[in-house]
Amino acid sequence: MDLLTKVNIKPSPKKIGYQDKILLLGSCFADNIGEKFSEYYFQTTINPFGTLYNPASILNSLSPVAPQQWPIIFHNGLWHSMMHHGSCSHPDKNKLVHRCEESMTTMRNALQEASTIIVTLGTSWVYEKEGMVVANCHKLPAKEFVRRRMTVEEILQTWQPLIEQMPDKYWIFTVSPIRHIKDGLHENQISKAILLQAVDGLVSKNTTVSYFPSYEIMLDELRDYRFYAEDMLHPSAMAVEYIWQRFVDTYMTDDTQNEMRILHQLWRDRHHRFLHPDIEEAMAFAQRTENRLQSLKKQYPWLEE
Repeated sequence: MDLLTKVNIKPSPKKIGYQDKILLLGSCFADNIGEKFSEYYFQTTINPFGTLYNPASILNSLSPVAPQQWPIIFHNGLWHSMMHHGSCSHPDKNKLVHRCEESMTTMRNALQEASTIIVTLGTSWVYEKEGMVVANCHKLPAKEFVRRRMTVEEILQTWQPLIEQMPDKYWIFTVSPIRHIKDGLHENQISKAILLQAVDGLVSKNTTVSYFPSYEIMLDELRDYRFYAEDMLHPSAMAVEYIWQRFVDTYMTDDTQNEMRILHQLWRDRHHRFLHPDIEEAMAFAQRTENRLQSLKKQYPWLEE
């Protein structure tokens, strides 16, 4: 008896391996999948500008304006960049600017080096302040923004030139399964539909673009609320793990998956915490793990100490 409707995903002809450098951008689901990549010691950069949700803000982070043009405001005791997530905010303006400059450097380097860019779109709703789409409203009064929904054509027209400028990059787009209920459930569905149509257009126009159906997996294969976190909106750890495994089956070869098993065991051993770390057994375990790390660094030199 088949108790679920499984999403059929064809294996991708383009594979991801440990030789690739990967840039992940977008909604908090990008953070979730980025964490999974990190657990397996892939070479990744995750959201240098912080979590971003709409296609315009993500695009702006890939081609940011000069530092002197940053829209920076002071609100609720903090300095904020309207191009960055609130995690970059700081009480000291100079430190905020430093964080923003660091994020630009990280993004520039990651974009130059990445062979694969994974973009998770969360919503087609944008907020504009003085004619510029902002990445985060930072709890400013709603009257200071113009709220509107991007169109399919607008997303295509803004993203297509960037993709064409980077023929050496492989793009994987996905739509976040996280629902934005503040917009209303019906409005959320319309927003997601716009994103899905836009990505479909990009896939049809570019051989270097593919779509991974995390949205469909969550809604169709994992449609039970036991796969959601306590807020009933975000996927649970079990759901993220399941979607990650579907991603691995789609984009990783058998050889890469064998490497992943070895490196994930290293990650688990390095994160194992003994109740009494000073006993002989614990110290011997730590030494064996360190020896394995040093041995694997010969093949994977980016493994951190």
